[in-house]
Amino acid sequence: MTDAEREKLFRTLAVLVVEPVRRYLARRTDPATAEDVLNETLLVCWRRLDEVPRSPEGAVSHDAVPWAIVVARNLLSNAQRADRRRTRLVGKIIALDPPASVIEESPHDDTAEAELVRDALTRLRSADAELLRLWAWDGLESPQLATVLGISANAAAIRLHRAKTRLRAELLNSRPLVKSASPAGHVEAEKGGENARR
Repeated sequence: MTDAEREKLFRTLAVLVVEPVRRYLARRTDPATAEDVLNETLLVCWRRLDEVPRSPEGAVSHDAVPWAIVVARNLLSNAQRADRRRTRLVGKIIALDPPASVIEESPHDDTAEAELVRDALTRLRSADAELLRLWAWDGLESPQLATVLGISANAAAIRLHRAKTRLRAELLNSRPLVKSASPAGHVEAEKGGENARR
């Protein structure tokens, strides 16, 4: 099949499957994810054009619609798994013992927390961000990280500790701080005011 024939076949396929796949995804996820998955589905359709169901004459068959929906369903499942991994990452990051001076936007708002962590990760050096992803998303500990990075387990543990520290600092910089109050039982004296010290 020539490039021109492949392109013509793909255009026919896209016209046939875009709206049914878009409707399918709209019922199952948010609009942004639906659009991303639709685009990925079309990319898979292009890459696997030879596998698309066709009529005996070689034209795109109506069986291509369910075929494309299966592709979209699988891609959506992958996207949802990735989202769950990000949510687990948030849980691990929060467990890093952030200071009490940090206000949590909402203890039940995983989406807001996930967004904060994603933003913080983008501000880190790529090596630190990847190390944290391997630790949090893939569950690798220092010995496994050492294997992936080609360094000693001790060096991996040190790098992981430093990456966590940098991430914690980024998270602190991205959240509003609670106004610090005077420690309990202490009264601050006004300048020159003896009564305030009693």
